[in-house]
Amino acid sequence: MQFLIPPLALLVERIFGYPAQLTGVIGHPVMWFGWLIDYLEQRSNRTYRTASERRTAGIISLAILLLVTLAASVLIRQALRAIPGGLIFEILLATPFLAQKELGRAVNAVAEAMRTSLAAGREAVSHIVGRDPQELDETGVSRAAIETLAESTSDGVIAPLFWLVLLGLPGIALYKAINTADSMIGHRNDRYRDYGWAAAKLDDVVNWIPARLTAVLITLACFFTPYASPSKAWNTAGRDARKHASPNSGWPEAAFAGALDFTLGGPRSYAGEMVDLPTFGTGKRDLVGSDILRALQLYRSTLNVTLVVSVVIAALLWLGVN
Repeated sequence: MQFLIPPLALLVERIFGYPAQLTGVIGHPVMWFGWLIDYLEQRSNRTYRTASERRTAGIISLAILLLVTLAASVLIRQALRAIPGGLIFEILLATPFLAQKELGRAVNAVAEAMRTSLAAGREAVSHIVGRDPQELDETGVSRAAIETLAESTSDGVIAPLFWLVLLGLPGIALYKAINTADSMIGHRNDRYRDYGWAAAKLDDVVNWIPARLTAVLITLACFFTPYASPSKAWNTAGRDARKHASPNSGWPEAAFAGALDFTLGGPRSYAGEMVDLPTFGTGKRDLVGSDILRALQLYRSTLNVTLVVSVVIAALLWLGVN
């Protein structure tokens, strides 16, 4: 019955999310990964070391993170499978690695804040993006929220689900450990360029299939979303995704841009430094708060399609077993 875990984990997490009270008491699995990543980085990423030594230190630290994650998740899974009702606990343990509910809530909060004022919108979007919010006008805030929604649909929902289907609880835990490491140390600055090299490269590998799968799911979701174009979603993804410096991030962003007939991407400011990034799509440029709500409609449709697909996969696996 293990094939039931992905669709049920999706459903449970979408309805309930991760309880805020639980975060206050024991934290969140991503926070646990973060603590270990930070601990290892503080002790091994020394500025006096050569680039080669720092790269080696990063590889070793990543290996420690993954070995700890693998050992813990396998032991927990085996223990749960040995007790009555263990499947239920395995489903519950998989849900924190999915981010459907929190992602939707955080992006909707930006749309709601924009109804109040631009300043409120900047404050709300600052919780979900790394760019400088004070540099953003209404279009900038709206675009930032939609771009984050698109990218996080892939690495916050589809990618962890993909690895859950493929490798079970250890798969989704390992994916989230890699993704967290990339977000913390996979940067191309002086501190992390060498130390975070392995984390960034491995994150590219584990997201390669899910990013493209996300574009497919977004395209399918267009059939169930008002004013969304499946042909434009797929054609824009195929044309523009490769513009992105990342081999993966451009796929969901370009698919969203095409589906909604928006122009996403373009120059943005990080820590006072302007970064020139490519654009995706050729549609509406001057986005507003209501456009975030349109993107959320597409997001919810994508979640619905993903749930249906996961149920179909579970049914096919059940038929194969029986």
